[in-house]
Parts: sequence; C-alpha cells; structure tokens
Amino acid sequence: MAEFSATVYQNQFLPDGGTDVMAIVSVNCSGAGQAGTGGGTPGEVIIIDTSGSMQVEAMEAAKAAAIAALREIVDGTYFAVVSGNGAAFLAYPPVRSGPGMVPMSAQTRAEATYAVSQLSSGGGTVISTWLDLAGVLFQSVPQVTQRHAILLTDGENNEPPEVLDAAVGRAAGFFQCDCRGIGVEWKVSEIRRIAQSLLGTVDIIPAPHQLAAEFAAMMRASMSRGVADATLRVWAPQGAQVLFVRQVAPTVEDLTTRRTPVNDLTGDYPTGAWSDESRDYHVGVRLSARGVGQEQLASRVQIVVGGAVAAQGLVKATWSDDSALTARIDQQVAHYTGQTELAAAIQEGLAAKAAGQEELATTKLGRAVQLAKETGNEEATAKLRKVVEIDDAETGTVRLKRAVDKADEMALDTASTKTTRVRP
Repeated sequence: MAEFSATVYQNQFLPDGGTDVMAIVSVNCSGAGQAGTGGGTPGEVIIIDTSGSMQVEAMEAAKAAAIAALREIVDGTYFAVVSGNGAAFLAYPPVRSGPGMVPMSAQTRAEATYAVSQLSSGGGTVISTWLDLAGVLFQSVPQVTQRHAILLTDGENNEPPEVLDAAVGRAAGFFQCDCRGIGVEWKVSEIRRIAQSLLGTVDIIPAPHQLAAEFAAMMRASMSRGVADATLRVWAPQGAQVLFVRQVAPTVEDLTTRRTPVNDLTGDYPTGAWSDESRDYHVGVRLSARGVGQEQLASRVQIVVGGAVAAQGLVKATWSDDSALTARIDQQVAHYTGQTELAAAIQEGLAAKAAGQEELATTKLGRAVQLAKETGNEEATAKLRKVVEIDDAETGTVRLKRAVDKADEMALDTASTKTTRVRP
C-alpha cells in the first residue's frame, strides 16, 4: 500500500506588517507498486505520427518504438494504438464499435505488434484529432481509471491554435500524456503546451535510433505508477489569498489556474499518477498583516488519494521584530525561486533569439546562465553552452553563438523546466 509523507521548508517569521508567506512542501511516495495495484485499472494509448513528413527512417523508428513500448505494458492493462496524420485512425484493436481497447496478453501484444509493423506514412498533421480519439478510446472502457498516453510527432501542427487548445482542454483532467518530438521540424511550445496541460513530459529525440529506448522507458515509468491519481489540497484562512501553487521538482509546472474549489477556503490541484518518487511544490500565500508576536496558520497542504488525506504539511506565520529572523530566506525556497526564473529566462531568451531580438536574447540567456550557476543546474549549463559563449557565468556575461544546431536549441527549450534539488 502506498504511503505518503510531506515536509515543509520555510522561514515562518515575517516582519511587523508583513503579508507574504512562501514555503516548499516536499511530498514523498513509497510502496506505490505497479499500475493497477492501487485499485484503478490502467489503460495506455500509444499515438504515432504517420503523416507524410515521417520519412522512411523516422517511420521505421517510430514503429520500432511503439513495439518497444508494447513490450513494457503489464498484462491485463487495457491498451490501443492510434495512427495520426490529418485525422486519427485506430491501428489496433481492429474494432468499429464497442470497447476500443483490449487487455494486454501474449496474443494481443503479438497482434498489436503486427498491426504497428504494417503502418505507413502519408497526409498532414492534425493533433487535435489524435487527442480526441484517445479520449474516446478511454471513454469506451469505463473500468479504466488510470489513463495514460504517449504521443510522438515530427512536425508542426496543421490547424489553428484554438482548435488544438480546445482538444487539449477536453483531455485535461481525463488522461495524462507524455509527448516526444523526433527531429527538428516540430514546435516545442506547441507540444509542451499539450504535455503540461495533460500532466506529462516533453522532450526531443534528435536521432531516430534513440526513439525505441525512450518509448520503452516512458512506458516502464507509467507502469510503475501504482497510485492512479492524487490531488494537492491547499487550504488558506479567511481573508488570505493563495498567490500561486507550483510543482518545482522534478519539473516546473504552474498549477495555479488549475484549482478546483472544495469550499470557499480550500482548493484541489491535480498531480496525476504516482510511483515511488518525491515531488516538491512551491506555495505562496498572502495574509492580512498582523503585529509583532502574533502567530497564524498560513496554509494547510495535503495530498488526497481516493478522497482520503494521505499526508499533510502545515505552513505557519509568526510576526517578529527580530531582523535576524525575518530577513533569512529559506534555502529551499530560494533555490526553487531561482529554478522557476531559470525556466522562464531560457524560454524567453530562445523566443527573443528566434524573433531576431539579439540584445534581449543575450540578456535573458545570460541571466539563465547566471541562475544555472547559482542553483547548481549543471544540465542546464551544459545545454546553454551549446547556444551561447559563456564569458562569466557568475555575472551572466554571454555572447550568442552564430552557428547553432537547431536540435541543441530545442533540447535546451524542452529541458528548461527540468530542475535540480538543493545540493547537500
């Protein structure tokens, strides 16, 4: 049985008249087991881009990747394979009505493997139809309550942004989706929007031969999530304002606008399925100012599974006139504030570079280098070095490189939200 724990990191001391309380709530899950052990029946949909831009090498790699993912699906898990181009097609199972997913077994795995091997490319890219078909497939099997998809694309979406956004909205809160882009012709911001809304991950696969291992790893990760769904429940006292709720590790994901009210003082924020893992959340609360010596509970942060509270952390506030107490910034809070700013600086810098705004790009990417150095994010520093010449990391003094591999820029962009934890 899964066990959760929550630890709060904060400086609870506020100066006389102070209002804003910041805290990191670190949540740990252990004993999750594999998918399905927590009571929810798991379901998987593998979505493969089969548009005309998928040339022979990429198409063969995509098929090999889907087959690798099929091997990792635990027997008994319901699954389906979708072929996506200008529309979405059910590649497996071969049904026209009724349930669109079947339980995994030796027989269905072999049938699905053969069906995938027969796929060919052609047509455009209309991702909204892919997501909608995945939703229909999950709906067709009501007993599937732990829903996860893998989506692969190699090109830019051929439909208005609002059409894709509407499809993402229909899928949000219903199934999770990890997204991968192969090659360099797809748009990172577009696919990241899908992944973040559907509580998934996004990454670039520069070379076709890397795809199978990535798909197998994603499916193994999904199969290790024995807790089908959990929510972060945040209470704040009467008159207080929850400024933001963000996941800050292992990736930065802003959950603030995804609040579902429980009552006037309490809201739930989605976190999706869990394996044996730790995640950190940054919570900001604005209180009414109070005088020296007064104390208040600023927030109660809980993990809720199946309607029951599985763990709880308390965020406190104490007003003091001791500047040695009130001026101190908690190490965890400072670290993740920097990591959140780092993600924004990278994305804004790359956007400015693409728009030809070299001065702004230099400033933003220089700040990113500085933040990566300060927070010990060595992966970000290594990726930044492929885009800028670093003259002084501590001051963020950089020069844009004139010749940059597009894959390196995209790798920096997709990795921008990945964070590191506080160094011991």
